[in-house]
Amino acid sequence: MLEITPERQADALRHLEAAERAARTLPGWTAPKAPPVRRVGVVGAGTMGAGIAASFLNADFEVVLLDVDAAGLARGQKSISGIFQRSVERGRLSADEAQARLGRLEATQDWARFADADLVIEAVFEGMALKKEVFGELEAVCRPDALLATNTSSLDVDGIAAATGHPERVLGLHFFSPANVMPLVEIVRAEKTSDAALASAFAVTEAIGKVGVVSRVGFGFIGNRMLQPYGREAQRLLLEGASPAQVDGALEAFGMAMGPLAVADLAGIDVGVRVRAEQPNPPSDPSFFLPARLMFERGRYGQKTGAGFYRYDAATRARTPDPEVDAVLAEAAAGLGIERRAVTDDEIRERCLYALINEGAQLLEEGIALRASDVDVVWTRGYGFPKARGGPMFYADTVGLPTVAERVRVYGWRLAPLLERLAAEGSSFEGTLERSDFLNPLPPGRERAG
Repeated sequence: MLEITPERQADALRHLEAAERAARTLPGWTAPKAPPVRRVGVVGAGTMGAGIAASFLNADFEVVLLDVDAAGLARGQKSISGIFQRSVERGRLSADEAQARLGRLEATQDWARFADADLVIEAVFEGMALKKEVFGELEAVCRPDALLATNTSSLDVDGIAAATGHPERVLGLHFFSPANVMPLVEIVRAEKTSDAALASAFAVTEAIGKVGVVSRVGFGFIGNRMLQPYGREAQRLLLEGASPAQVDGALEAFGMAMGPLAVADLAGIDVGVRVRAEQPNPPSDPSFFLPARLMFERGRYGQKTGAGFYRYDAATRARTPDPEVDAVLAEAAAGLGIERRAVTDDEIRERCLYALINEGAQLLEEGIALRASDVDVVWTRGYGFPKARGGPMFYADTVGLPTVAERVRVYGWRLAPLLERLAAEGSSFEGTLERSDFLNPLPPGRERAG
């Protein structure tokens, strides 16, 4: 693990500052004048929908929040009110300002209330059938020029757009939880997304104070696509002998805001299991995210159930190791014939971080991401990668790509062609040119790394 020296930190922060400026631009693209957006609809009043609604209310937009379940709608309203109340208690808002924000919120179960919305964001559960059903409803009631966005974290935005008669107005706006706090939005440009829709997405993202990074369509987009091999290695290490606390501790010592197993508990182990169930052509390896499946089968969904990879205090949510988890993992390893052993912190960091970097190189090769610095923005702004290390691709350059490539080969993963070429040339991710064909349709048959 490279030490964070003052010089390295300064270089990393300069890199990220330039990266966020670059993320606002696309090669060969002049943004048309974005249609004005004042009234925003949100479908789904769960945690994500409520956070998205609060983000727009904070920026003086009018918001229509819809949930077909009356109890769910009431909980969403209560959640939004709580967000503003906490801001009042912390001195960030006056009581009058909080009330003004709530005054711009309309809660409804009537789809027709979206008839005059300029933008509607779907934020329902991750399931393609459900999302297509929602977009069918929106197609029936929204204006033909209204922008329609899905908050899906992984699913095929082209497939969702196909459920409408106007796919040119459909794109992804992937917010991160809690949406009213996290600064990142992945703007997912589908095959038929118009320039006007893309310009509107940039404009509204900036208007609500978020950093927008454009991704092309591909399972998991940029962030969650890379999260999978990172999490895969973390969970495989559990079977090989590491404990959840050791894996998380090694990566938190590197500077990650939270280790991958604690993140899984926070996000909900059940959510991850269901998202992976939607993945096309999943790996056949029986160890692939097996620990998560074992927790899911036992009703251990994470913080929401008081137990996941850790056990949680009901009052403070403080995490503590759970011997029951260690026993489950040992039994699963024996069933797969995996001999458990002592695992070093350095191995944990190498396997998780180099798997992450290798997948980042692969999605750059495929054209899912435009430039390596976009990947760095996504991971520092959305996933807690330490800013002092500049993001995963900048960190790889700091370590040296020949070193990263060598270790990828040692661990037996398929080396991403871009990483292989750059390592052979003695080059860097930072030195690669952004793709001039980023706005062109993606070729079929893209292959994953790892």
